[in-house]
Amino acid sequence: MTISAERPLKIAPEDALSHAHPHRTSWTERPGWLSQHLGTAIIGGILGYVFGHWLGNYITGAYPYNANSGQNSSADALALIFGVVGWLLGIGAFNYPLAKMIGREPKHEVPVEGWTKYFRYTLDHKVVGKQYIVGVLLFLFTGGLLAMAIRTELLNPTTHVFGPGTYIEIVSEHGTIMMMMATSVIIGPIGNYFVPLMIGSRRMAFPRIEAFSFWIFIAGYAVIFSALPYGGFPTGWTGYAPLQTQAGPGMISYLLGFAVIGLGMMAAGFNIAATIINYRAPGMSWSRLPIFVWAVLATAALLTLATPTLFAAGLFGVLDKTVQTAFYVTEHGGSSYLWQNLFWFFGHPEVYIMALPGFGVVAEIMPVFTRKPLFAYKIAAAGMIGVALLSFFVWQHHLFQSGINPDMRPLFMLTTELISLPTGFIFLVGMGTLYRAKIRFEVPMLFALAVFFNFLIGGVTGVFLSDVPVNVTVHGGFFVLSHFHYTIMGGLLFAFMAGLYYWLPKMTGKMMNKKLGLWHFWTMFIFFNLTFFPMFIIGLLGQPRRVFTYAKNLQTLNDFSSISAFLLGFSFLIFFANLMWSMYIKPTPAPANPWDSLGLEWQTANPVPLYNFERIPVIMTDPYHYSEEGAPSVADLGVGVKSPVSSGAKPAKS
Repeated sequence: MTISAERPLKIAPEDALSHAHPHRTSWTERPGWLSQHLGTAIIGGILGYVFGHWLGNYITGAYPYNANSGQNSSADALALIFGVVGWLLGIGAFNYPLAKMIGREPKHEVPVEGWTKYFRYTLDHKVVGKQYIVGVLLFLFTGGLLAMAIRTELLNPTTHVFGPGTYIEIVSEHGTIMMMMATSVIIGPIGNYFVPLMIGSRRMAFPRIEAFSFWIFIAGYAVIFSALPYGGFPTGWTGYAPLQTQAGPGMISYLLGFAVIGLGMMAAGFNIAATIINYRAPGMSWSRLPIFVWAVLATAALLTLATPTLFAAGLFGVLDKTVQTAFYVTEHGGSSYLWQNLFWFFGHPEVYIMALPGFGVVAEIMPVFTRKPLFAYKIAAAGMIGVALLSFFVWQHHLFQSGINPDMRPLFMLTTELISLPTGFIFLVGMGTLYRAKIRFEVPMLFALAVFFNFLIGGVTGVFLSDVPVNVTVHGGFFVLSHFHYTIMGGLLFAFMAGLYYWLPKMTGKMMNKKLGLWHFWTMFIFFNLTFFPMFIIGLLGQPRRVFTYAKNLQTLNDFSSISAFLLGFSFLIFFANLMWSMYIKPTPAPANPWDSLGLEWQTANPVPLYNFERIPVIMTDPYHYSEEGAPSVADLGVGVKSPVSSGAKPAKS
């Protein structure tokens, strides 16, 4: 990317990043040790929970009914709602709007240095990105432990570790945690950190909304996990009625957890879209936008437009459980089909909320390690927009077996098969970029290549599932489960790891250990496939999912999958060991641009300054002009860092 930095940075007083320039003293300020942090958030959440529970019991005490067999569902719901509000009050999320509402000038905190800033409500998008990494890894770790419990139970069809009720609670919690983690696994840490850098912006459009999206994301995690002491929920991650209406108080945690995380998803999507549309540097036209930013923009549109449906669906379910409405209660005039349609109207765009950022990461990495321009850039961008658009027209293929109007099946079979076209465009863009390339097989590139292998299997099996006769045969079995894991975990999680190994040197200033990275990749890739490919066979042989017993002739295949799953879990321990070794035990300083990338995010100072750019860069080319002649070999951004171009590539013409 050829860049000019001759335009000085002009900062309006009301537009300064975080409203907290370290040299500005005209605001009312307070030292960091007086500000709110994670500890005050926990205290606020506990106090809010206690108050909400008391209020719910007080309000419903005079009523003659109990919604859930002796449990006060209204008190449970209000406890969780006020717990979330108390958490946000404790972290300081409402300080600014509350001060404005009462006509007072908000207090602006002095920027906090050191590790304590990661436990605060910060307005620096780079800190928020790192906070998201920790949050996502926490989701992944706990969801993975639940997966290990599932595979332990399935080692034997007759000797059981858990009872049927406990088993379905574990399956439901695992699915819900992993799905909610997956919605933010890339757009949270990598999107928040790098989108402003990639488009030449000093900050996000709405820094307070960005911080809010993270802290409510963590609150939603706590709400979902609160289902366990409430007795869990027996519905799987899909929450289908009438099981939903028959379930105990743990169902409240499921419904409110989705609603809480949905609020964060809507806020994040709106903020990222506003940033990309309005905060691009001069010269950063739509045709020069990094492909990862295109993927994030398409995802932001899905987050903003699809998530309100999930929020409304969860709210209706909470009302059914607490004040005896009948949105999903068939015997009182409601319909279980309403939940299924609302849930999947969000749920299938959600698949691409998870997949599109992964495509963007892979497409961003490949030109760097092939030293070639991205093949058919405009086709890749159009494919991502096409996937986002068509994802709203396929949701009823999840209802092929529901008994709903069968005349709708041909339409949704057609739209489901049509969405494979823009997805195929993205896949072919990757193949075109790899064609006749001299590939550098660094760890990020290996994970990127694995995404194509895994997603090909997931995509091909998905075409089968879009066909009504095949769907009738395999619906509700392990075939669907395997397809889903190949599509989401095989695509998204491998792309997340590719992104971490690629961008962590910029985020932390330290290189990940390559030898441990190779061990992590090969163990994760091999045992992922050994875990989930046999499940296609298990499903075709008739084993249903979410059932803790199965036919004895399937034990060998199940044992093979379980042992492979344990070794897959071990591969993540290698990653955590690599992370600790490389970041804290024996860190290796990272060069300013270790991969010799032309991307704008690699042209800033290392570490990235608070304002990203002291001078606004003027963009003159796109970031993928590798192997072309005529461009200058350095880009001076006015931040004291010059970016050398790889000796293996000739940069672009200006």
